[in-house]
Amino acid sequence: MIYTREHFEKLDKQDPLASFRDKFALNPGEIYLDGNSLGARPKKAAQRAKEVLEQEWGKDLIRSWNTHHWFELPYRIGDKIAGLIGANKGEVVCTDATGINLYKAVATALKLKPTRKVVLMEGSNFPTNNYMIQGLVAQLGDDFEVRFAEEHEFADKIDEQVAVVCLTQVHYKSGRLLDMQAITEQAQQKGCLVVWDLCHSAGALPVDLNAANADLAVGCTYKYLNGGPGSQAFIFVAKRHQNKVNQPLSGWWGHSAPFKFERDYQPGEGISQMLTGTQGILSLAVTEVGIDLMCAADMQQVRVKSQALTRYFIELVESHCGDYGFTLVSPRDDERRGSQVAFSHPEGYPIMQALIDAGVVGDFRAPDILRFGFAPLYNSYADIWDAVQRFKDIMQSGRWQEPRFNQRHAVT
Repeated sequence: MIYTREHFEKLDKQDPLASFRDKFALNPGEIYLDGNSLGARPKKAAQRAKEVLEQEWGKDLIRSWNTHHWFELPYRIGDKIAGLIGANKGEVVCTDATGINLYKAVATALKLKPTRKVVLMEGSNFPTNNYMIQGLVAQLGDDFEVRFAEEHEFADKIDEQVAVVCLTQVHYKSGRLLDMQAITEQAQQKGCLVVWDLCHSAGALPVDLNAANADLAVGCTYKYLNGGPGSQAFIFVAKRHQNKVNQPLSGWWGHSAPFKFERDYQPGEGISQMLTGTQGILSLAVTEVGIDLMCAADMQQVRVKSQALTRYFIELVESHCGDYGFTLVSPRDDERRGSQVAFSHPEGYPIMQALIDAGVVGDFRAPDILRFGFAPLYNSYADIWDAVQRFKDIMQSGRWQEPRFNQRHAVT
């Protein structure tokens, strides 16, 4: 089908999520397609940060742990996130970084399966997940091991030797979406526990952990949940697994009575045991602003718009830039794709740098992936049309070949 900009403008007028766009601080003239790496800043985040800095920290100081309920922030935000990922209150806490939470989650799952020593992971997964679990099993001893498998190998590799299957629901490079319910059921039939990484799915599509009978899960808040750079991650532990074993990073915030200052560790009840040390209150307070925005949205509408944005982008890139050597890496099937689109190209890095210079912000993932993330709360349909027109101009003009675009930065 041949599209015009008017077609996308009409879609924007009909978009039930259109009002959310004005709630974000977006740069004029820029098309931000990197929400899968760092979400845009909610406008109210600046005011919230000012409140915490000037009043809660600046004036109320230590009293704020009680008067402004700082101590409850990880639980309060966790319960809000629970509503976005199909969990119950008391099953999620917002704390630490994703990698640390993954360490805690897999260590907990291994303790729940004491006769098994194998963790199965996807080798092409985001590397830090693999690194963290390799570090964990190295600490546990030579009897433990990490085995890697890709999606087409899961059916054969998930067997009775495996204690924990640890997978990311939406692949960080390709945007491929795994069937959480089917894989969880398959693994549990083999006696395995499953730990899901929701970094690229929480806030981008409906997630229902309890409907899938998930065991544990982790995820970040700085992508589609718009919590800010380095904002705290979250961890989910199903109620049926709570209070059975202790996670190894037993800090004072996870103690049953942290302000008794007892010599020996006594684990807290329920999800509280997944806390470790003192939380980053400034970050948590700002994170809550983004979480509240996402909680106000209809996740089914978010998913419908996400599928449309990514589908239109694929069609437009292939029709306008199809002669320039791009290969679609993401699934073409809407149901198999998260909220991002990846194309491969031998010159992917300089092309992406030229796009960023032209005001279309995506990112590059080695060795050859141009990655574009679509955040339905603030990306419009007209953004898709305008982005591809700039993309086409860069390819037609050859501007990406300029030396400045071929200089590698530390962060790609």
